[in-house]
Amino acid sequence: MRHNELLNFWKNCQINMKPRHQGILQRNSSLLRWLIQTTDILIGIVTAVFTHWYRFGQWEMSPPYLQVIILGGMMVALIFPMFPNLYTPLRGRSLSSEIGTVIQAWGTVTILFMIMGFMTQNFVIPQRDERFSRLWFALWFTSAGSIYILSRVCIRLFLIWLRKRGFNFRMVVIIGAGSLGDSIAKQIEESPWYGFKVTGFFDDNPLLQHQHVGNIPVIGTLDDVDEFVKNCAIDQIWITLPLRAEKRIKEVLHQLRHSTAEIRLFPDIFGFQLLNHSIGEIAGFPVMNLSSTPIAGVNRIVKGFEDRIFAFLILLLISPLMLAVAIGVKLSSPGPVFFKQKRHGWNGKEVEIWKFRSMIVHKEEPGQITQATKNDNRITPFGAFIRRTSLDELPQFINVLQGTMSIVGPRPHAVEHNEAYKDIVDGYMLRHKVKPGITGWAQVNGWRGETDTIDKMKRRVEFDLHYIENWSLWFDIKIIFLTVLRIFFDKNAW
Repeated sequence: MRHNELLNFWKNCQINMKPRHQGILQRNSSLLRWLIQTTDILIGIVTAVFTHWYRFGQWEMSPPYLQVIILGGMMVALIFPMFPNLYTPLRGRSLSSEIGTVIQAWGTVTILFMIMGFMTQNFVIPQRDERFSRLWFALWFTSAGSIYILSRVCIRLFLIWLRKRGFNFRMVVIIGAGSLGDSIAKQIEESPWYGFKVTGFFDDNPLLQHQHVGNIPVIGTLDDVDEFVKNCAIDQIWITLPLRAEKRIKEVLHQLRHSTAEIRLFPDIFGFQLLNHSIGEIAGFPVMNLSSTPIAGVNRIVKGFEDRIFAFLILLLISPLMLAVAIGVKLSSPGPVFFKQKRHGWNGKEVEIWKFRSMIVHKEEPGQITQATKNDNRITPFGAFIRRTSLDELPQFINVLQGTMSIVGPRPHAVEHNEAYKDIVDGYMLRHKVKPGITGWAQVNGWRGETDTIDKMKRRVEFDLHYIENWSLWFDIKIIFLTVLRIFFDKNAW
C-alpha cells in the first residue's frame, strides 16, 4: 500500500471521531499511584475514627484505640501493595477483578487483626481489664471495606466520563485478523471502559485486504504497518499472530524498531490446556507459565490463615456433634470409628484422609476401590444418614489443621481412581495444583457423590479447574456459604 493511500485511509476513518487528547493520567501515573495508596491508608484510618465516634458518641479516644488505628493504617500500607494489580494501571482490567483484589487485600488485614485478637485477646493493650468494642471493630471493617469498593467504582466512573469526552484512551492497531485478533477487537469494542480504540487490522491474507472483520477494517498487509504507524497517532500495536508465525513476527518487530508505540504480543496459546497462566521471569529471561498454582506467595499465607482459623473455630463448635457421631458409628456396626484412606494431595503427594466410617468393614481387591452407589448394601443405616448430611466429612477438619487438606478445594479421589481417570479426562491431575478440600466449587454446583460415567467426572474436573483458575479469598467464602445452604438439600450424596 502506498504512503498516500495509508494517509487517506487514516483521514477517512477519523471523520466521525472526536478529537483525542494526550493523557495527563498517563504522564502522571506514578503520582496517581501514590495518591491511591495514600487514599487507601486514609480510608482505613478515617473510617476507624468515624466508627469510634458513632459507637461511643465522642471523638476523644483512649491511647489503646489510637494505637490499633495507627496499626491498621500501617497494615494497609504494607499489605495492600503485596497484592498484584492493586496499584498497576487499570486499563484493560475489569472492575470485578479489581474489586475482588481489594476485597482480598482488606480481608487479609481483617484476618490478621482477628488472629492478633485471638492470640492476645486485646491486641496491644497489656492491661487485661480493658477490652475493645466488638461492635466498633465490626463497623470499622465493614464500612472501610464498603468504602474501598466504592472508591474503585468512583475511579472507574471518572475514567469512563473522561473517555466519553475524548480523554485518556489509546489508539490501537492489531496485527493478525484471525480468530484471536477478532475476539480481542470485539471484546474491546464491547467494553469501552477499558480505554482502547482499535483503528484497524493488518493481515497478509489477500482475501481480507480492504475488507472488514466485524466492524473493523483490514488496512493492509504486515509490510504496511510501519508506514501507517509512523504517520498516524497510534499508541499501541497488538500482535495476535499464531506461534508458527515466529519469522513473520520478527520481521514486523524489525520494521517497528524505530517506533515509539507500545508493542504487545498476544500469544495464541488458547489451544493448550492452561491453568492459572501468567508471565514471569527466571534468571532474567521472560517465561510464560502455562500451568501453575495460584496458592503461592501472599496467597499461600492468606489461604493458610483462612484454613487454620476456620478449622480451629469449627472444631471447637462441632466437638460435641463429632462425639455423638462417633458413638453412633461405633454402635451401628463393628469396626473402627474412623475410615482412613490414602489419596493424592497437593502436588500429587499421597496424604491420609479421615472420615467417619459409614460402611460395614469389608475388603477390596488389591488396587481396586469401588465407589459408593445409591442403595449400596455396604452402607449402614446410620452411615447413610451421615453421608446424606455430610457429617461423615467432619474429621477432615483435623486434616485441615494438619495441613494436608484445605476447607475449600477439589475433593480428593482415591489413588486408584486417579490412576483410572488421569489418561481419560483432560487436565485431571491439574486438580492437584492446590490442596484437596472438604467442599469445593464442583460440590456446590451439584457434582457431588457418585461419578459413574466419564461425562460426570469430566464435569466435576471442569468445575475444579475453574476454581483453581479463579481462586480468591472471596471465592472461598462464597463456596463455604453455599455449602452451608445446600448441605441438607443435596440429593447426590449417599
